Formats: sequence, structure tokens, C-alpha cells
Amino acid sequence: MTFFLKLTEAIASRQSLLITGLDPNPEMLHTWNRSRGGGTGSFLSQARRWIKAVIDATADHVCAVKPSLGFYQALGAVGIDLLREVRELVPPDLPLILDAKHADLNSASALAHYLFHDLGVDAVSLSPLAGQDIAAPFLLHTDRAVVVTCHSSSPAARVLQHHPDENDPFYLRVVRESQLWATPEQLLLEVGTSDPRILERVRAAAPEHVLILRSLWGREERLEALLQAGLTSAADGLLLPLPQNLLVEEGLAEGAAALKRQISAVRERVIAARSPAADRCDLWLPQPAAAAPAAEPSAPEPPTAALRPDPSADPLAPLIVDLFDIGCLLFGDYVQASGAVFSYYIDLRRIISDPNLFHRVLHTYSELLQGLSFDRIAGIPYGSLPTATGLSLQLHKPLIYPRKEVKAHGARRQIEGDFREGETVVVVDDILITGGSVLDGIAKLASSGLVVRDVVVFIDHGGQARQRLAEAGYRTHAVLDIGRITAVLLAAGRLTPEQAVQLGAQA
Repeated sequence: MTFFLKLTEAIASRQSLLITGLDPNPEMLHTWNRSRGGGTGSFLSQARRWIKAVIDATADHVCAVKPSLGFYQALGAVGIDLLREVRELVPPDLPLILDAKHADLNSASALAHYLFHDLGVDAVSLSPLAGQDIAAPFLLHTDRAVVVTCHSSSPAARVLQHHPDENDPFYLRVVRESQLWATPEQLLLEVGTSDPRILERVRAAAPEHVLILRSLWGREERLEALLQAGLTSAADGLLLPLPQNLLVEEGLAEGAAALKRQISAVRERVIAARSPAADRCDLWLPQPAAAAPAAEPSAPEPPTAALRPDPSADPLAPLIVDLFDIGCLLFGDYVQASGAVFSYYIDLRRIISDPNLFHRVLHTYSELLQGLSFDRIAGIPYGSLPTATGLSLQLHKPLIYPRKEVKAHGARRQIEGDFREGETVVVVDDILITGGSVLDGIAKLASSGLVVRDVVVFIDHGGQARQRLAEAGYRTHAVLDIGRITAVLLAAGRLTPEQAVQLGAQA
């Protein structure tokens, strides 16, 4: 799994933009140890206890863990062993981002291999002054990521970072230049500031990249302004560290959970403010329901938290809800490709404009594909071609596709892409309704000497399509079906009972 996919799934499963800084700072450990009665033991033993306590308390409330390499190096060889223990203690589904600020070209290749493959780090922070050459050895590890530091909160750094003037400061040049080094999936930006104006300028210059915010807790009253400035148009793409003072206090888990709720509430206000009333889906708003006794009246849940399905009930529930919330499910009278008229329409083309969501969808496909044997991937035009292309890149399998219509000019190919007769092809489509377009595509592939055994779709609409494919000799594998989607959305408060009946009636 790539770093970006691991991060987006951690954000979705924990509904959090928080990260845990895991730095065994002697001053912090002294405060933490004193608050617990000043227990005995060496500094190393205290650091071990603190690290485990912090990870245990925050793992359910953060989307990544970010230790600083310098604190561990300062302890010598035992510090590196301690960093290995961190990797073992951090849950495998939580990304581990190493704050290294590495800047030496001569050791970059060796360090990249050591950090990514020996220590198991998922991403590492770099200093950008050496240019693209510093990032290249790390970017060769395509399943990992780099974090480029573009702005520091240090007052002494201002003379460099804001040179020559505020119209075109150096830190924004770093932002623009570093985006040429890698895709948003493999390159993040770190911004040290408590000034919303600086963060807003970075976001404007890098609208698609994930930003990691530092040093914001010096001015806690600016939290909402910073979120307004740094969140993407989809109200994500901004990671915030837990306050350091919280990491040494009693009730760390409760404090992290409360801060997560506070940020979620701000995100809800951001979403509401950015969406005109005429365009906003009412289901984003809290629905009237019988009030249950609140466990913590002082820290109420954000408006949509109660509407979120329990991820443990269905592992794809967060994904289903997010697909609904971007408008993939529409109600009304819609004519399908088969000519049938349904009271709803599933539009998966919106997914390709949301990189985070698109990666998560590709991952669900790839889990099905990894259990199959095939030489090439064939996408059914035109709706599934972006998906088939993404899967080809992710699984390192060649892509071909049958043309919907043969051109009257050029090579007049029926199948686009290179292939050899007798090769096995897995067919990928988005929604299976009647099976007609899939069978048409398979017929073209078969006429060119290719073998098809399996068809993988994102949504099986139900009905006779699967049986129709089975009778033709093809196995169908679906990520989701209408019944599963309906159950999740109904439980999440996104569908009314009447809408749920409409979905079930035509599936």
C-alpha cells in the first residue's frame, strides 16, 4: 500500500486530521515523570514508557505519527533501537513520518534505503535548499513519500524565507518549485506558522498537496482561521499536530478526542460556508432524532459525527458515505445506458476529481484483482478507463481497451494497446447493470485472440447481469452491491426510508 493511500484511509477510518509528534524531549519527559510521582529508572526507560503511553492513548484519534530523528540520534545507538521500537508500537495502518529535515546529497540514497526499508518509515521530511536532487533518491521509492519544509516559524528564518519581499517571498518559490518534483500523492509540504495569511498563500500556491502544519499552538485562538486558510476545497488536506503540552498531561486520550471533535466541528462550518445553500445537500445537516444522554456535555459531538456509520460494522462504510457526499448518488428520473428508467442515478465519474477518494476506490479494486491471475487489464470505455489506468499503474500490469467504435481512419484498431494472442485479460468496469457493455467488450477482446475469465466491477447493481455473465462463462467480482450501499447510507442518516426502498426496488 502506498503512503498516500495509507494516510487517506487513516484519515477516513479515524475521522481525524491530527498527528502525534513523538519526541523524547528531556524537558517533556521530566514533566511527564514528575506528574506521575517521579518514578525511578533511566532516561531511556522513561522514554520507552512515555512513547508507549502516548501511542496507546492517541492511536485511535490521529492519522499519522511523526517522530523527530534528532531526539533519537542524540541518544546514540540505543536511540536508533528506540526508533525501531516506535515502528513496532505504531499500528501498521498508521503512517510513520520521520521528521529528519535531511539536506545532504552525498548520503541521500543510502539514507533513503535505510529509513524506508530497514526502519520501515513511510515518509521523511527534507530541507529543500539542495533542490530536486535531494528529493530524487527518496522519490525512487514509489510507495513512500517526502515532506518538503517550505516555511519555518523561527523568527530568525524570516530574513531568508521572506526574501526579497512579500510580493514573491522565497518560501513561496520553494512551494512552486517542489511541486515539480513529484505528484501530490508522493510530496507533502510542511508549514511552520501560526499566521493564517502565510498558510493561505501556501494553500493557494499548492491547492492539491497535503500540508502539515507546525507551531500553531502558540496562538490557539487562531485554530479556526488556520483551518479556514489551509483546508482544501474538499475540507481536508491539512494535518495538525497534537499540542506538546497535551502529550504529558493526564487524560491524553480524552484530550485528543476532544480536539478531534473541535476540528471536525470547524470543518463542518468550513463546508457549510463554502457551499451555497442552493447547492448544499441537506443531509450534511444534523437530522432530528430522539436525544440520547450525552456522556460529555462539555464536548458535544460535531453535527455529522452521529451520522457516521461505525467502521467496524462495515469496513467500506466511510468510503460509501464519502461517495454519497460528493454526489455520486442522485435521485430523480434517469435513463440508463440500457434504456431503462430508474428513480436514481449512480455517477462515479465524479471520483476522478478527488485524488484522495480515487485512491481509496482503486485500492478496493486492487484487493479483488490481487487474487486473480491475468496478464493485462482491459477497461470498458469510457467510464472505467480512468480506473483501469490507475489500476494498471498501481499493479504494474499493462493496460489495453476495446474501442467502443472502430475509427474510419488511422490504424483502425479494435483493441488499443499492445498484446499477444492467448494472453489472459481481466475486464474492469464501474457499474454492472445489464452486462451488455461488458459482453460487447469481451467479444472484441476474444475476437483478437485474448482470453477473458474474470470481470471486476465497483458496483453490482443486481438483477440478472451476474447470471448472464456466468452463463457466458465469466466470473464476476464486485466491490459493492446496492444492498450494501443502501444499508450503510440508511444507517448513516444519508437516506430516508423512502429513498432506501427506491434503491432496493430497482436493484
